Amino acid sequence: MRHNLSAFRTNPASDPNIDSMNPTQTDIFERLTSSSSDPTEMLDEMVEYFRQARQPMELFEALKMRIRHRLGLPLVTHESEPTRPEDVERQLETGLLEACREAGTMLIEEGKVSEGWMYLRPTGNLELARDLIADIEINEENYDEMIQVLLHEGIDVRRGYLAVLDHQGTCNSITLYEQSLASRNKADRRAAAACLLEHLYEELINLVRGDIARREAPAGDDESLAEMIENRRWILEEGGYHLDTTHLSATVRIASVLDDPELLKKAWELTQYGKRLHHQFQYPGEEPFVDFYPAYAAYYSVLLGENVEAGLKVFQRKARSVDVAQHGTGALETYVDLLDRVGQHREAIDAAIELVPDDLPPQRIVPLLLEIAQRAEQAGQSGGYDAILEYCRKHKDVLGYAAVLHASNRQ
Repeated sequence: MRHNLSAFRTNPASDPNIDSMNPTQTDIFERLTSSSSDPTEMLDEMVEYFRQARQPMELFEALKMRIRHRLGLPLVTHESEPTRPEDVERQLETGLLEACREAGTMLIEEGKVSEGWMYLRPTGNLELARDLIADIEINEENYDEMIQVLLHEGIDVRRGYLAVLDHQGTCNSITLYEQSLASRNKADRRAAAACLLEHLYEELINLVRGDIARREAPAGDDESLAEMIENRRWILEEGGYHLDTTHLSATVRIASVLDDPELLKKAWELTQYGKRLHHQFQYPGEEPFVDFYPAYAAYYSVLLGENVEAGLKVFQRKARSVDVAQHGTGALETYVDLLDRVGQHREAIDAAIELVPDDLPPQRIVPLLLEIAQRAEQAGQSGGYDAILEYCRKHKDVLGYAAVLHASNRQ
């Protein structure tokens, strides 16, 4: 496989082994022949040749041959190769991972992001990959490749999602989140949700400022979105709106995973805007957010430490009254999550144990309860582990019981 390496080769003036005709391509065979009596020297010569020529895939193969020689193995693998001792396998794996690291680094430095990540993936070094890719600008030519690695491979979800917002807009970005990111870990969801929220909030506040400036004196630079619409009730009169209202509602919902107070405040402000929209643009949500904007306004207020007890009671009523068979466990999960996020960890455990349906397998809830119990202990709220142990005993969950005992002893 041939590569365009001209931009990455050593300057001919500074390297006697490389000139305009690249003599290393012709005399490498002579150098290998002359050092063949010393296999170690010969293999070192070959490794350095590919390293200087910046041929990463060939370099990987050369490094692989060198580590096999050091371990007393044939340079080329074959199907009938005998089973190797465990210590040899371990050393071989270590050497191959180092070869992967060097080849992958070189490939990414040359802009071959997908190929480079293919080599770096076995090393598990996400930080190295992130740092290397950070130096590569996203453009039209490499966009798909960069999004695949940054976003779908999880190297840098924030940067990848920002690129999707910039290149494909809000609608496609929301669709991508729902299809590919909603089931990812919380860190990935938060990274993307923060990008979406910031993007839509800035778009909306600029549109509202422009609307005000056209119709009266410009709004103050220090006025927030919530303040602007509170002080000017006419802004959303007669069914007016400033951007796609489906994008607004999706962003309010997706932002619920966030925990940064500044971002939560922006999400709350979006609910204040949404509450003033004409009723035809206030789409119902799923329980416990059927009354979409008022419910999310209460939700974000709780997370911001405002009207906490009143807000919790709203979601407590929902958790107790919503028919799980018809609407699922969303109301219960939201209430337990809110209690946990505002620091009422022990109450969260008790609520979950009390309200969880009897037919829900304990394996579905015990891992979550264990996480909350750890936070409860750290906050000085004791008794959480005992409550979960009793729950496991009641539901004959032997595996969960053992896991809780283990966790409580470690704590």
